[in-house]
Amino acid sequence: MTRDPDAEEDFGGLTPDAFDFVFSNELKRALRSQNFLTLVLIEAKPTDPAANVDPQVALRQVARLISREVRETDLLAERDKGELSLVLLDADLQNSMHVVDRLLARFSNYEFAIPVAIEVATACCPTHGADPETIRRSARAGKLPPHRSGGNTSNAR
Repeated sequence: MTRDPDAEEDFGGLTPDAFDFVFSNELKRALRSQNFLTLVLIEAKPTDPAANVDPQVALRQVARLISREVRETDLLAERDKGELSLVLLDADLQNSMHVVDRLLARFSNYEFAIPVAIEVATACCPTHGADPETIRRSARAGKLPPHRSGGNTSNAR
């Protein structure tokens, strides 16, 4: 079996606690300076339940792809429950959707070790809220089930 060259690569994400702290502070900064920021929630799960594969493998592959596509100043963290959180700083919803579209194109063209279903949801500050929980709820409220295209599935809102 060939070894995945990306398997050992760290995606440079924050711990959940560090992410929450920095996200909260960045929200305050955005409100003070009248800037936007966008929270992107990403779930990646294997599509074949019969495959005896750790779901974290798919999530880590997605995290590595994301880390290559976004700015170093953007925040990325692996959350509990198999979810990635990405904060695009100084980005309104319209411009953030260009980034999300680029990520979805990358996901659909990438050959994962196993087929995965990827769900992406977004919410923007101040458009959808001004505190971390409201932003997260807004993003999750609009999450739609993924649609299939080839071996991978993806969906964005």
